[in-house]
Amino acid sequence: MKTLKTTLLAALLVAGVFGCASFSGIATLRGADAATTDQAGEPRAYAGKRPGSGAPIERTFNEQPPLVPHAIDNFDEITVADNQCLECHGPANFEKKNAPKVGKSHLVAAASPDVRLDRYQCNTCHVPQVDAKPLVVNTFVGTPIAPRK
Repeated sequence: MKTLKTTLLAALLVAGVFGCASFSGIATLRGADAATTDQAGEPRAYAGKRPGSGAPIERTFNEQPPLVPHAIDNFDEITVADNQCLECHGPANFEKKNAPKVGKSHLVAAASPDVRLDRYQCNTCHVPQVDAKPLVVNTFVGTPIAPRK
């Protein structure tokens, strides 16, 4: 039993030494110096124009939140008291505005007009798009999924 413990302890020690010796540090997307300036380009205008003027954007994978096909730079900040997204996409107005309805998963109850507070900050998941070159190389190829209304 003592030999087994000694062997295990020696194996752990060897694994620890070789593991630490092979560690080459953390690589960052910016390079070795984290103090370098940000490589982000100049801010760009959103790809869409006014709400209702653009077609829905094709999704690239299952369960992807719909992307915002219109500009939001003239929208007010979302607060507890006001969410301009719901003026068009909320259960009470989506038909009049001819806009996609907030998903059932976002509502307090299936027939409720109230949005759950953990889903109230729309632009956490639903984001507008800009026509810009990616900041890092991306080889992701999705499977386009038709937009849902």
